[in-house]
This record gives sequence, structure tokens and C-alpha cells, in this order.
Amino acid sequence: MRKILVPVDFSVSSEYASKLASRIAKKSDSEVHLLHMVELPTGIVDMGAGSNFSIPESMLYLRKVRDKLFQYKEKYFSKNTAIKHAIRFQKPYEGIEDYGKKIDANLIVMGSKGHSEFEEILIGSNTEKVVRNSKIPVLVVKKDEEKFKPKKLVFASSFKKENKEAFEKFLDFAEKFNSQIHLLKINTPRKFESTQETKNKITDFIKDYNLPKHSVNVYSDSSIEKGVLNFSEEINADIIAMSTHGRSGLSHLFNNSVTKNLSKNALRPILTFRV
Repeated sequence: MRKILVPVDFSVSSEYASKLASRIAKKSDSEVHLLHMVELPTGIVDMGAGSNFSIPESMLYLRKVRDKLFQYKEKYFSKNTAIKHAIRFQKPYEGIEDYGKKIDANLIVMGSKGHSEFEEILIGSNTEKVVRNSKIPVLVVKKDEEKFKPKKLVFASSFKKENKEAFEKFLDFAEKFNSQIHLLKINTPRKFESTQETKNKITDFIKDYNLPKHSVNVYSDSSIEKGVLNFSEEINADIIAMSTHGRSGLSHLFNNSVTKNLSKNALRPILTFRV
């Protein structure tokens, strides 16, 4: 994790992301890039004559944004952390993806807005679009992780060969924090397999890796979504890690039918890897 990208829109959720990124950067000695996106109104091509875009007002706005980014640096990050910032004119999710590629970021840390504690954490948001499209691992934070210590990490997976690359990136993250790894496979009525069969599959999946302290877990529930969240709540996990195919992001994990019976504490940071 040499470079961490933190999209900032000066909301409460981006403050949460900045705090978390600061702790990760301090531990991993990473460089942090703060990125603010300015989405121009549809139809504006330039700032010249014929547009309603006022250049003096725009320059004043950009100066205020720059000053706010400097305040973020001072407020949330250690003086020993290397911090850079950028302001880009682009659609948020496209700009985040493009800028991440440009700087060769190793991790994106994003806050996620929710209309309430129990509503969808990702549905319809720029965060969900980044999760769905980004080839860079994305860490989504929902609430203020003031006492964040990534000691217990859950890696929820089907443990198929296609998840190997995601697992290797996950191990790199876990190693930085000397974390305890909980490997998790959810059994559901529709996709049932015996505990022994599942454990053999996981053992075969990890045989080529020199894993630190870890546990192998087979958890039964009515759905994969509920199983991941309920298991993570039971062990008081610090982060839930999983891979996504990029078709629908992770929005299905947080619909109302799943979260209405869970406490706010179940909304843990989620680390996603696209496969």
C-alpha cells in the first residue's frame, strides 16, 4: 500500500474516510492523495463567452476548495504522512477511477452516505459505482471508526480459483496490520454443501499461501448476505473483505430486508476487490 486515494466532498462521510485513511497510512507508511471532484453542469464545454460559468466566481470557489483540502491535511493527518491533493472537473465516479489509475493507487478509501442508519449503504451512490468498476481495492466506511484497529478480518468467498488474486491483495493488507484472518464460506439452503466438503475446498484454496493466524469457518444462513453480516457481528469483526464481479457492486448486501434486524454496529468497513 504505497498510495492511498481518498475522495473528499467535505461531507461527514468523507471525514470518516479521511480519519480511517490516516490510521492506515500511519501504520503502512503510505502516501495519501486527497481528491475533490467538481462536476460541471451538463452542456458546459468551456468557461468562455456564451456560458453562464463565471470565471471570477469559479476561481474563488477553487481557492476555497484548496483551502479546505489544506485544512483536511492539518486536521486528520499526521505531519509525518506524505499528503498530496488534486481538484478535477469530472463526474465523481469516473474521475475517481481515472485519477486512481493515474497515480497508481493501491487502495481507495471512501465514505458512504446513507439516508438513515438502516437504509442502503451503497445503492445509487457514487461509492457503489466505484466499487462496481474499480480495479483498485476499495475500503468503504459507513461510520466513524474512532477506535479502529483491524485485528479481526473476515474474508468471505466462494473460494474458487477466480478469487485468488483478490485473496493475495487481501493478505497484503492483513500482513500490514498483523491481523487475525477469518476465512468464511456461507452455506444456504439453495446452495448447500457439507461442512467437510467446504473445509476441503478452503484448505485446497489456501495451500499455496503461508497464512498467519487464521480460522476456517462454514456458516449456515438463509442467504449469503445475512450470513456474512451475522457472522461478522458474532465475532465482532473489524473489516469484512470480499470480491465483486462488477455486475451489481455490493448493493444487494445492504438492502432493507437485511439491515432492519441488525444494529448500527453491523455496518463495518467493507474492503472490496474486483475479480
